[in-house]
Amino acid sequence: MIWATGLGAASAMPAVSGMLLSGSGEAAAGPVGLTMLLAAVTTAVLLVLATPIAWWLATRRTRWRPLVEALVALPLVLPPTVLGFYLLLAFAPTAPLGELWVSLTGQTLTFSFQGLVVASVLYSLPFAVQPLQAAFAAVGRAPLEAAATLGAGPWGVFQRVVLPQARRGYLVAGVLSFAHTVGEFGGVLMVGGNIPGETRLVSIALYEHVATLDYAAAHRLAAGLLVFSFAVLVATYAVERRTGPGLGAGAGAVRPGRQ
Repeated sequence: MIWATGLGAASAMPAVSGMLLSGSGEAAAGPVGLTMLLAAVTTAVLLVLATPIAWWLATRRTRWRPLVEALVALPLVLPPTVLGFYLLLAFAPTAPLGELWVSLTGQTLTFSFQGLVVASVLYSLPFAVQPLQAAFAAVGRAPLEAAATLGAGPWGVFQRVVLPQARRGYLVAGVLSFAHTVGEFGGVLMVGGNIPGETRLVSIALYEHVATLDYAAAHRLAAGLLVFSFAVLVATYAVERRTGPGLGAGAGAVRPGRQ
């Protein structure tokens, strides 16, 4: 379903790309392409990572659940620069995590695309977990118990019963994660800086155009992102209309955080 949404929005991409590229010439191709790549990688990682977390939160009743839910939802209320600051410290080559990464890859997490992926995954985590948690909880225990009595194992129950009924949750989680990653600014600026071709995203390029009073280029970048975002949402609602309730029902559990 997520790929269907992407295909539905793809028809608008030529015009959007033209608007984005005309904003600052060929130099804009780097930020646009890098932003889309970051959003795609982040969304893919989040859908895999959020699934077991959301399933645990939807099916377990333990005293640790409120703590885990609070940790997952923390990026919704935490200023992105705060998260970016602590990630910057954690990614430093002298920190345990940063030192381990350098020993394994020979590169630093700070001011790198890999660091942007980690920061984006953490900052967009609630936008993937909460829709999936709501979708899993809506399945209920009766279908799971019925499938188990017919001899289905845990993975068979999840694959044949839960996933088909939770497809709308995955659609919402994918769309929100992708869109939120595209719009990131404060956290990615702290972790990645503004390195052309490596960490310079569209939001950072837009800010730079405004700071240098190049309003024409800023307007074209902003307008291109606006059209793209609108096209993705229109495609999502069109797909959702054929398969079930609208996007708002699944997205209601998530409230946008601050940029």
